[in-house]
Amino acid sequence: MGPVDYVVIEFPGNRMTGKGLPMLVDLVDRGIIRIFDLVFVRKDLDGSVTAVELNDFGGEVDLSVFEGASSGLLDQSDIDDAGAALEPGNSAGIIVYENTWAAPFARELRRGGAQLVAAGRIPVQALLASLEAMDVRPDDE
Repeated sequence: MGPVDYVVIEFPGNRMTGKGLPMLVDLVDRGIIRIFDLVFVRKDLDGSVTAVELNDFGGEVDLSVFEGASSGLLDQSDIDDAGAALEPGNSAGIIVYENTWAAPFARELRRGGAQLVAAGRIPVQALLASLEAMDVRPDDE
């Protein structure tokens, strides 16, 4: 297996347009990632967090391709944690995915006796701040 990550994507005003979903489907179709879980949550104005079914989005966005994407890795405490990051009145998608592109690489490393001893993620905001401090833009060559 490749490394498994998660993302929480907030949709202000509970408005999900579907932008970006074709790219997510493309990543799956090309075998770059495999989705283990896709859960949507809504945070009400009173702060309560509830899971939202895919079909509750109505005809706004076709999410049928993701039906059944539930491995059981996410539990209520994960949903509550994601909800804590949301502003009241907003919703979010929580995606747990495997980086399948890395699986062959990891397998070869293990065959050579290597092992992963640490991993992490640098937040985009930190990268942008660092680049700004150096007066470099990400699209500069």
